[in-house]
Amino acid sequence: MKKKTASFFFCIVMDTIGYATYAIPVLGELGDIIWAPLSAIIFFCLFGGWKGAAGGVFNFIEEILPGTDFIPSFTLMWLWQNFQDAKKSVTTQPD
Repeated sequence: MKKKTASFFFCIVMDTIGYATYAIPVLGELGDIIWAPLSAIIFFCLFGGWKGAAGGVFNFIEEILPGTDFIPSFTLMWLWQNFQDAKKSVTTQPD
C-alpha cells in the first residue's frame, strides 16, 4: 500500500510541475520545450509497457501543445492502472 501511495503523490507532483509552466507567461511555453520530452521519458519509465509508451507519447503531446498542460496525465494513468489492478484482484478471488 505504501508503494501505491508514494507513486500517487509522485504523479501529483509530476502533474503539478507540468502545470507550473502556466505561472510564467511566454517563458512557460519555452519551458515546455524542455519539460515535454523529459516528462514523456519519466512517464514511460514509471508505467512501462504499452501503457507507458502510449501514455508517454500522449504526455509529450499534451505538454508541448499550448493550453493543454492542465490535463493531469500522470494522475489519470495512475488511477486507471490501480483501479484496473483492483478490479482484476476482485474478479480472480475465489468465493
